[in-house]
Amino acid sequence: MPSLLSNPLTKRLLRPALSLVEQRMERVTYAFQKDLDALHHEVADLRRQSYGLGLLLDRAGRDAHRMPTPAQVDRLVGEVRAVTGAADERVREDVTVAYRHLVALEALGVGGIGGTVSDVCGRLAAVPLLAAGDGTGGVVEVLEVGARHGLFAAALRRMLRRHGMEARLTLVGPLEGGSVREEVVRDNLALGGGHPDEVRLVRGGLDEPRVRELVGDRRYGVVLLDAPHDGAGALAVPGAVVVSPDALPGPGLRPLGGAADSVYHAGAA
Repeated sequence: MPSLLSNPLTKRLLRPALSLVEQRMERVTYAFQKDLDALHHEVADLRRQSYGLGLLLDRAGRDAHRMPTPAQVDRLVGEVRAVTGAADERVREDVTVAYRHLVALEALGVGGIGGTVSDVCGRLAAVPLLAAGDGTGGVVEVLEVGARHGLFAAALRRMLRRHGMEARLTLVGPLEGGSVREEVVRDNLALGGGHPDEVRLVRGGLDEPRVRELVGDRRYGVVLLDAPHDGAGALAVPGAVVVSPDALPGPGLRPLGGAADSVYHAGAA
């Protein structure tokens, strides 16, 4: 028995319906192809943008990438809020500004800032909030041990100015050849404003008696350490902010908590 669909009469009867189905399929296919073409263009644009952002923010030339996720930022804001006691909105604003300074100074300066994006932004946000606790502003003595290229100090100077404070900097580091030369460090410090020639640069490490004697001529409102050092509390004024990768031994310091990879302390009275 011949197929019903092969019957001439059936074909004539079904032709209008088949034609309508074909027209609808063509319209659907055309619309789908337009959406697919638009999607291809969007993906190509995203790839170009991602490549450009990668050139700016990936880890080339620095210790770690500078591309935080929303979850990382939310976690950092919570940690800094717990350490400082500041309001969530203020902490989030300062973390955001700190991130902008980090990216800008590494783009403009020579060398990089050591540490993850969370730890760097955490220090840049938390230290001024803690140092400004009394609201008096003015000049704050800052000691940074392991200062490297001076870019973190430049960023911190800018962040302190947001809170009405001027930083008088003492930086301790090797300052030995390559990109970590005194003239390079001072050029980088100029990106933070102020007068880079007024910054005190001390060659060496804090465990060296000569260095300890040089930096021990004053007490500091902010002490930033690259490693735990015995007697760090003796360098801090009462109420000072002392930051280290680990908890610090010895008297004279009160622990405040941790944020990212750093532990925060307050100088005891």
